[in-house]
Amino acid sequence: MESIDVLIPTAGQADSAGLLKVDADELARYVSDKAHPWWRRRPCVFALAGRVPSALAPELMERIRDPDDVTEVRIALLDLLGDRQELLPWLRHEDRKAEKSYRMPEAILKGRGVLGDRTAAPELVTLANDPWPHRRAVAEVGLNALVARYGRDAVLADLGDERPEDRAFRVRLRHRGGGDVTEAFADLDVGVAHLAYSLVDDAEQVRAYLERAPTTEAKLWAACALHRLGGGLPEIRAVYDSMGRPRVEVSGIDEEVRSAIVREYVPYSKARTDPRWRLEAICVEPVLPPDEDDQLRRATTALASADLEPEPPVSCGEEAGQGGGTYHLIGHRGGSVWVSTLGRFVTGDDENAVARGALEAAGFRWIDSDLGSITVTGLCVYYFGDRAPLDVRTLLFYWQD
Repeated sequence: MESIDVLIPTAGQADSAGLLKVDADELARYVSDKAHPWWRRRPCVFALAGRVPSALAPELMERIRDPDDVTEVRIALLDLLGDRQELLPWLRHEDRKAEKSYRMPEAILKGRGVLGDRTAAPELVTLANDPWPHRRAVAEVGLNALVARYGRDAVLADLGDERPEDRAFRVRLRHRGGGDVTEAFADLDVGVAHLAYSLVDDAEQVRAYLERAPTTEAKLWAACALHRLGGGLPEIRAVYDSMGRPRVEVSGIDEEVRSAIVREYVPYSKARTDPRWRLEAICVEPVLPPDEDDQLRRATTALASADLEPEPPVSCGEEAGQGGGTYHLIGHRGGSVWVSTLGRFVTGDDENAVARGALEAAGFRWIDSDLGSITVTGLCVYYFGDRAPLDVRTLLFYWQD
């Protein structure tokens, strides 16, 4: 039998099949010894699934309780030993609120749900409404365990429906049980309404709801859902026209800028985006983006004609060394300009009058600080971990690593 160190020679290179042949007592003792590298101990935890030595379980649980042990090992052990009722007092203790290690608070909360702690339901529901999928998945495990143990009605009674996340959980359960979720299109919280939009799977139910939708927002969500479910564009546009083509008005933004932003961002916008943006993107014919190569040639020529000695354009990702986005940078004598891929938009230092004049003469549109600082309300776009409305400059000249 090969040793554990041989079976896990380097991080990420564990021989999982080989570890299953190692004696369970040996694996458990190896995991319990903090002197071994965490990246070897963690695969050993996985190899203990279904065969934890009862005599060594207390030692393994001590590793879970040890705040100085490596979080990855603690979480793996908590998953392995999650059915041990003796862990529940520790999981529920007030001191657990001080746990700050990455992913450990979520694992603790999940553990409480798995062990039947109904007082964890409100926090689990909040976590299940988190924008990050990996956090939602952890919460779902805990909530599913509570529902399986106590029943759907008991858990819902514990929660009520005052908070948006509680109502979102109701929508998820209703959908899971094959129920109609279209009534949630009228929820006052845009996140709950969006959830219903994303879950509904019956186009005829949506058509029926369109006839009785109590609010403009509810009808907008229904129209968006109908489009997602294959409703034809003429049908969706007829609904949009019947409503007077409602949209989010943003003072100071003209149709050229608006069209570029709608085309690029609304299809990928996040849950809390106003449905008016979504329906506008579906129904309004978009202006096609420019030919990037041609646009960069024209910008370079314009800068050269002004004796600014432009450098070859580089994408924002190349310039930053990672990521990508919606603009190219052209360095020139005395500064640089950014050329958007979304339209004839350029920007740079507002004091750079020579570059600005040359580009405007060539047909480009300079996005100055006044226009660039306008926030596009109601349109939630992912940006470095946030999912909130951004300003015009950030949207037209976007970079994300």
